[in-house]
Amino acid sequence: MNAKERAQARLWWFENRWKYNKGLFIGGFVAFLLYNILGPIIIDPIEEFDETGFIMILHLIAYFIAICVANVFYTFGYLVDAVLNRRNSISFRQDLFKFGYWFSVSLPILFVALIMLSFLFRNH
Repeated sequence: MNAKERAQARLWWFENRWKYNKGLFIGGFVAFLLYNILGPIIIDPIEEFDETGFIMILHLIAYFIAICVANVFYTFGYLVDAVLNRRNSISFRQDLFKFGYWFSVSLPILFVALIMLSFLFRNH
């Protein structure tokens, strides 16, 4: 990639950051809902499930930190694009974005799913 193509790629990644962050917020919200819906059903029979306002604030702070870390990895997406996308292919860039996007959005949901599965199989 020459300097002009690199600048175009940087602009493309910058313009798509909001879409990425919106997905992170939606994924986190879905994970939060699943945790609070399934927690009383799956966790409470095994051990006390208590989601107080204080714990919700702690979860929110932890997720905000996770979003910051995810944005650092989003920046790595541009760096990978700049190094590996020698032809400046938009399809390569879009595929790289889609992979990172869906991985990042699904991660909090998968985390909640693993917690629930661990409680489901704990006594079996």
